Amino acid sequence: MAPQREWFEKDYYKILGVSDGSTQKEITRAYRKLAKENHPDANPGREERFKEISAAYDVLGDADRRKEYDEVRRLGPGAAGFGNGAPGGFRVEDLGDFGDIFGNLFGRGRNQRASSRGTGPQRGADLEAELHLSFEEAVSGVTTSVNLTSDTACAVCRGSGAEPGTVPKPCPTCNGAGVTTDNQGLFGFSSPCTTCAGRGRIIERPCVNCAGTGTERRPRTVKVRIPAGVQEGQRIRMKERGGPGRHGGPAGDLYVTVHVASHPLFGRKANDLTLTVPVTFPEAALGADITVPTLDGGPVTLRIPAGTRSGRTFRVKGRGVLNGKTAGDLLVSVEVAVPTRLSVAERKALEELAAASDASPRAHLGV
Repeated sequence: MAPQREWFEKDYYKILGVSDGSTQKEITRAYRKLAKENHPDANPGREERFKEISAAYDVLGDADRRKEYDEVRRLGPGAAGFGNGAPGGFRVEDLGDFGDIFGNLFGRGRNQRASSRGTGPQRGADLEAELHLSFEEAVSGVTTSVNLTSDTACAVCRGSGAEPGTVPKPCPTCNGAGVTTDNQGLFGFSSPCTTCAGRGRIIERPCVNCAGTGTERRPRTVKVRIPAGVQEGQRIRMKERGGPGRHGGPAGDLYVTVHVASHPLFGRKANDLTLTVPVTFPEAALGADITVPTLDGGPVTLRIPAGTRSGRTFRVKGRGVLNGKTAGDLLVSVEVAVPTRLSVAERKALEELAAASDASPRAHLGV
């Protein structure tokens, strides 16, 4: 994968609070802790911090991408602390492949191999897509699909760029290296092969459908497996489902951003579900057993003790969101319902209750 600009500018290890010698398990543990502390659902206003943490884990959480990132940090200006404001007007965009620079100068040994690397297999581009889920689908998980229009391997030549029945051949000039070297004594100068334009291969009969590029742009459908417990704004990585690679390289990744619809009854705080249930004044004052719904099955019975105040929250263990092996709880908040219309009998009963009450709930105010 080609290094992204942010790789030179940001220290992902510092963002996650780990050292560059941390194990993958330590990185995952640090990410989960920070993601929980900074998730926008539980901590409004921390959206940017959450995105920064997620971006860091997208790179360090994958062993291959982490290796590439570490290599960039060793070679690139980020390892020396340079950014967009580097002295002399240096910009990250000006950075090329250091191996190619030295390969063009000396043209031998390791540097020559580094120079030819740019003409070999190249990883495809990463793509982005959005997916809208219902509240229930996000909680329970679902296998669905996303539709996108992007470059993909040519359906006729299957990405080879050659007419079906034929295959590309190694370039006879550079023997498939993609570069030629002009040796001048101690030094040698490498340059892209003019015969194959640096590709390292010759297509004698290009595919008519893609004109020899090996790719075509068309709509496609990608199946996506969404795990249980996914949250609003979470990104799901689909490995090698992005743009097609070039010259036999692997495809890029597809990142699916999830959007979750609201529910008419339930809310969510991390792995806990929330529910507000109205109760009558007699139920709150005398106590009662009430029936409340759950999202994953039948209703449950909740005991309301006598003297329950409006707004009190009760916890039903294990009836929240199942995320991996951890299940959240159902948090039920009771709200005393005040009638807006009273029958004659109800008004009489309340008046008798008021007359029988000899203590004011506002006595502590002193007025």
